[in-house]
Amino acid sequence: MQVLPELQSGGVERGTIEFSRYLVEQGHRSTVISNGGRLVRQLEADGGHHISIPIHRKSPASLRYVAPLRQALFALHPDIVHVRSRMPAWLTWLAMRKFSERERPVVVSTFHGLYSVNRYSAIMSRANAVIAISRCVRDYIVDNYRLEAASIKVIPRGVDIAQFPPRTEASAEWTARYRDEFPLGRDRFILLMPGRLTRWKGQLDFLKLIASLKHEAPGQYYGVIVGEPDQGKTAYLDELTKTAQSLGIMQDLAFAGHRSDMTEWYAAASAVFNLSTQPEPFGRTVVEALATGTPVIAYDQGGPAEVLEDIYPAGLVKTGDLAQLARQTRALCEHVEAQPPIEFGSPYTLAAQSEATLAVYRSALSLNN
Repeated sequence: MQVLPELQSGGVERGTIEFSRYLVEQGHRSTVISNGGRLVRQLEADGGHHISIPIHRKSPASLRYVAPLRQALFALHPDIVHVRSRMPAWLTWLAMRKFSERERPVVVSTFHGLYSVNRYSAIMSRANAVIAISRCVRDYIVDNYRLEAASIKVIPRGVDIAQFPPRTEASAEWTARYRDEFPLGRDRFILLMPGRLTRWKGQLDFLKLIASLKHEAPGQYYGVIVGEPDQGKTAYLDELTKTAQSLGIMQDLAFAGHRSDMTEWYAAASAVFNLSTQPEPFGRTVVEALATGTPVIAYDQGGPAEVLEDIYPAGLVKTGDLAQLARQTRALCEHVEAQPPIEFGSPYTLAAQSEATLAVYRSALSLNN
């Protein structure tokens, strides 16, 4: 049983769906408890089962759902409960307080982020087995919670290489649609910045990069920002638009919004960027782009830097160094044929992630018996 707030969108949610599919393929019963969302249909189509309980709100009012969660645990009697977020972890812990040792399932937690250090977050460290999605997350846990590094299993989030296969270019059909939708981007180097529109993701630095490149080589580069703000939070998008206007780059930039054709975007791009101003725990778009064979340029911090260190160290840039960022981008685009092929593989594949997670389950069960 996997427990998380919702199944709307995002890396944690997609990972939950993908792992549920793997469990079903391996002959296991897979149940997910959440408040529901657009991904429930996919979960159930893949053979998983969903129980809708509104465990997503960080509020004392969520305590009313301890009893329904306890009833679900009693009814299904899972071997493993995998908690993927703090509020669901607390509600799960409260739901199991009355369980006898024989009734209590093994609890596995995954630290998907660099959580604030407090008692609320500490619940994630109280599981029978703890998974970190990167080495920097593991080190953060060791520094802030009473866990030894050896007790934490690092399992990077993997990409489905069937969905993001190596490609040298986008399809002809997609390219034709791109040229119709973004005529100003024709015959230019496409610089892709995917990610949710929020200040710490670094889109402002990306705008400054496009402005610098335009000054050096007008008409050669076209920046594309893929992503959308959280619902009802459009002030940052308005700020980005005004900044682009003030920099004079509206003819060199597109705000593409939410996209479901990321494989094609990665294949079409000359480079993909991760410019988060704060250390990210992982950076899924970095792995997706590298899987397709597209170079990534990222600030040298957090999980994205770990991935580049392992796969494409040439893409690392000192955090906030806009001059180096522009130099590296120009060098990459101007000498694309001289770039060595990107060798992508384990541990960043979905298969490797799934196998490693199931191994954690088996180990935790064996220690609990």
